Amino acid sequence: MFRLTIGKTWVLLVLLTGLTFGLGEGGFFGHGAMLPVLLVLVFSGIKGALVILEYLEMRKAPGLWRWLLLGWLTLVLALVVLAYWIAS
Repeated sequence: MFRLTIGKTWVLLVLLTGLTFGLGEGGFFGHGAMLPVLLVLVFSGIKGALVILEYLEMRKAPGLWRWLLLGWLTLVLALVVLAYWIAS
C-alpha cells in the first residue's frame, strides 16, 4: 500500500489546496461548468482521504474503521455531485 511521510503528505495537501484555489479564482466556474466542479471535488476527496489515512492514522486501524470513514467521505462527495448535477 502506498505510504507517504507526514511531511510529504502536508506538501501534497498544500499543492492540492493551491490547485483548488487556482480553479476557483481562474473563472472556470459558471452555469453548467461541471468539469471544474468535479476536479475540485476530486481534489477534496484526495485531500480527505490523505487526512483520514495519514493524520488520523486510519491506515493502521482496523479495516472496518478505515472503510467507514472513507465510505462516509465518498458518500458526502457523491451527494454533493448529485446536488450540483440536479441544480444545473
